[in-house]
Amino acid sequence: MHVVVNAAMSADGKLSTREREQISISGSDDFERVDALRADSDAVMVGVGTVLADDPSLTVDSSTRIEARTDRGTPPQPARIVADSSLRTPLDARVLDDAAETILLVSDGVQETRLDALEGDGVTVVTAGKGRVDLKAAFAELEAVGLDQVMVEGGGELIFSLFEADLVDELSVFVGPVVIGGRDAPTLADGQGFVEDFSRLDLRTVDRLDDGVLLQYHVE
Repeated sequence: MHVVVNAAMSADGKLSTREREQISISGSDDFERVDALRADSDAVMVGVGTVLADDPSLTVDSSTRIEARTDRGTPPQPARIVADSSLRTPLDARVLDDAAETILLVSDGVQETRLDALEGDGVTVVTAGKGRVDLKAAFAELEAVGLDQVMVEGGGELIFSLFEADLVDELSVFVGPVVIGGRDAPTLADGQGFVEDFSRLDLRTVDRLDDGVLLQYHVE
């Protein structure tokens, strides 16, 4: 499986404000780039924190790209994956609508009644890990059912966990011309953080985009 992490952050490395409110960091050109990356992926993934904060749809917008997916024999929309250890995804979240397939990654011991309700609505549930999703085990299951390229859109906790599990192949970061600040504002990679054995990146391209810059790395 090929995993591409994509994010937009401020010049000081923040994904949003300390209140976890989504703000506009990039512009129309980057939105188009992200839509194209979604269209080229088998699935788009976020953590449950992003679902709770932003209620994203994680779908491709361009009708041309949707048609191209259909023409090559793939579903019109990529699948949507939510890493949700404790099953906190609201039942009315947009990722649970019928616009695309949805896969929830959960840990053992989640509430059975909610699990049954979600599965009854057509949501696929992958259980891996105790107390916290075992991402390596979950990704092995996803790869076994044919997901070859997964695009990860955040948030910082999930991104760090994926780097920690050595599951990231590429990192694309749009750096916008704004400073957000705040010690409690989410960053590109939150979690516990590394104190040794840091993830090393190979910078492949640097491009001016909108009023910011796009950095594209391969993970060494």
